[in-house]
Amino acid sequence: MMPSKTKIFSQIEKEVLSFHPEEITQERRAVLQPLIDYIQIKVSNQEEIRLNFICTHNSRRSHLSQAWAQTAASYFNISNVFCYSGGTETTALFPMAAQTLAKSGFKVKNLSEGSNPVYSIKYTDNEHPIIGFSKTYDDDFNPQAEFAAILTCSSADIGCPFIAGAEKRIPITFEDPKAFDNTPQQAEKYHERSMQIATELFYAFSQIKK
Repeated sequence: MMPSKTKIFSQIEKEVLSFHPEEITQERRAVLQPLIDYIQIKVSNQEEIRLNFICTHNSRRSHLSQAWAQTAASYFNISNVFCYSGGTETTALFPMAAQTLAKSGFKVKNLSEGSNPVYSIKYTDNEHPIIGFSKTYDDDFNPQAEFAAILTCSSADIGCPFIAGAEKRIPITFEDPKAFDNTPQQAEKYHERSMQIATELFYAFSQIKK
């Protein structure tokens, strides 16, 4: 994967260089193709690209996807990409998800305390930070129209047959690392899931012709 003009943090770039997109199965490539097609059409038409990653609680997979997709767009110098996340209900960004991003080189800063804290998540010095907190997918913070809804968990996929305002509904589901919470494997499994999400999203953005 060739880096872009945007300089992402060096530790994140080391993670990117460790990816093995050639190991993505044909089955998963087929799952990712609708996202590639959506982004390509927008790029070709010089339109803004809004991606809303949706999971049940907006606490783990949707945030990991939002952060890595925004980073991938910048890495491949694809402009006018705006990534969001949301849930079918509001909980909180799970601390281990934030810690997993930090261990991969993102600069994660806690902006507020409470039951649903707000985080600043930066992947480069010169771009706006990703603002991470749990919210419903139709929250005012997220786009209300002209976006792709990307379902990152099977329960949200089943529970949201229709998403108002979405131009495209794209299921790209991942297994939930929550199953390993409070176990010795927790950090390892969160990193493993984060790397899968990152590899697949970087592969998707690498396919875009500008």
